[in-house]
Amino acid sequence: MLRACSALACLAAAALATLGPGPVHAADITVHYLKQEVTAPPTLSNLDPVPEDLGIAGVQLGLADNETTGRFLGQSWTLEVVRVPPEGDFDAALTAALAATDLLILDARADRLLAAADRPDAAAALLFNVGAPEPRLRDADCRANVLHILPSRAMLSDALMQFFVTRRWTSLAMIVGSAEPDIALAQAYAESATKFGLSIGARKTWAFDADMRRNASREVPLFTQDLGDYDALLIADAANDFARYIPYNTWRPRPVAGSEGLTPKVWDRVVEAWGAAQLQSRFEDQSNRAMQDRDYAAWAAIRAIGEALTRTGSPEAAALRAYMLGPDFELAGFKGRPLTFRGWNGQLRQPIPLTHRGALVASAPLEGFLHPETELDTLGKDAPESRCTAFEN
Repeated sequence: MLRACSALACLAAAALATLGPGPVHAADITVHYLKQEVTAPPTLSNLDPVPEDLGIAGVQLGLADNETTGRFLGQSWTLEVVRVPPEGDFDAALTAALAATDLLILDARADRLLAAADRPDAAAALLFNVGAPEPRLRDADCRANVLHILPSRAMLSDALMQFFVTRRWTSLAMIVGSAEPDIALAQAYAESATKFGLSIGARKTWAFDADMRRNASREVPLFTQDLGDYDALLIADAANDFARYIPYNTWRPRPVAGSEGLTPKVWDRVVEAWGAAQLQSRFEDQSNRAMQDRDYAAWAAIRAIGEALTRTGSPEAAALRAYMLGPDFELAGFKGRPLTFRGWNGQLRQPIPLTHRGALVASAPLEGFLHPETELDTLGKDAPESRCTAFEN
């Protein structure tokens, strides 16, 4: 009697069928996921709390996916999750992790990531960045032993500017928060606007200490009155502290984008096409919440390891890295296109969903933005612009 396979088992069987008649290699593979916890800044609203298992839930789902395929191949997977408190000893956690495996997924600040990559005992390891969006990590500060799963800020802001170009919203204004991440986000918007020939005119810094939950309808129109005319209003508010109070309260009736309104995302619960609804459903069954950006990045990191292991049969970091950076690697990421790595800086190419709180609006790269190799390389710095030299050999 024939039995129907589950969705994941069918996918695994189909993947195995593409490997051809070659030998199947059993392997034991250990991955450490290190999360440097941070103290979240206070915000006006607690409607969107940061999940306690942010990122961790994603890597756990990816592990389950790898184990589904691994059962057919004799693979044995071990995942160690280590959470380092804000004032904890991240270096000690790294030492222990590198003693156990040469495959690490790091959710940490840029400085911690660079320090980890530069350690002598990490020289032969493969580190996956799922927490640091700084463009410099993919540029002058790149490291050959780091692959970036999380898109850079430049990739996200480029996606937004492509949408503005298609809508012919060429004149922009911007409101910027006063925190360091807000300023970095504003810089990314400004650089992307220049790249795509857009103009950011008036710019104001948000410095209110009033309770916008009660005063937004009175204060925001006055605050935005002197921005002049513009096609769209950019908000640079990394913590989404004040941004949520801007739409529908501006002096001029204009679309809001950036940290609120139309937002570039790594992942969003409103993405349902390309099989994404299945991924969303499995994640919600596991974690009782929607998948978020860090969850997706962590899921994709361990899935990339699983895909490379299945194709190469080797659990060694050097073999996995070589395959991932080569022309044959592809990861099915539920974003409408196969995901691949940029060979010149280790960044995972991927479409960027542009969403609002209720729906997917578009997915960048948008139609009309051409590239000689792949339109995905219109997002973020392309090879001719890159100052990364670590991958040249």
